[in-house]
Amino acid sequence: MSAARPLAVREFSAGGLVYRRRSGAVAVVLGARRNAHTGRLVWGLPKGHIEPGESPRSAAVREVREETGLMAEIERPLGDLSYRYVRWGAGGRPVKVYKRVRFFLMRGRGGRFADRDNELDAVRWFPLATAETTAAHASERALVRRARAILDRP
Repeated sequence: MSAARPLAVREFSAGGLVYRRRSGAVAVVLGARRNAHTGRLVWGLPKGHIEPGESPRSAAVREVREETGLMAEIERPLGDLSYRYVRWGAGGRPVKVYKRVRFFLMRGRGGRFADRDNELDAVRWFPLATAETTAAHASERALVRRARAILDRP
């Protein structure tokens, strides 16, 4: 008997690259989850599901607030990332997930990390150049480079 074909679903999420300027230096927020196998923190950009009836812009602002505790306003779209992964569904059946995430460049306007939910294990500000090498996924590092090109303009 052959194995059942995995189910396939499409998901659309939104997130933000939040930045601030202090004394001319730019810092950006990254959040991390602890890898269950290695125990190491895996850093990335805050993002999450778009709720029914919610726009990607509203979802990005909400997800940033929930995951980081920060309030931020969208300045411009930054780009979409697409990737796929497998999760395990009901009865241990594999589900192929085709995911697209719309990211926005967002200016931090206040808030405190202490006011975030518990979805991420850590959240912190990184100098822009450090964030570019700290983000775990190449696609998110590319978004940080894109933001750097925008933010370094006079």
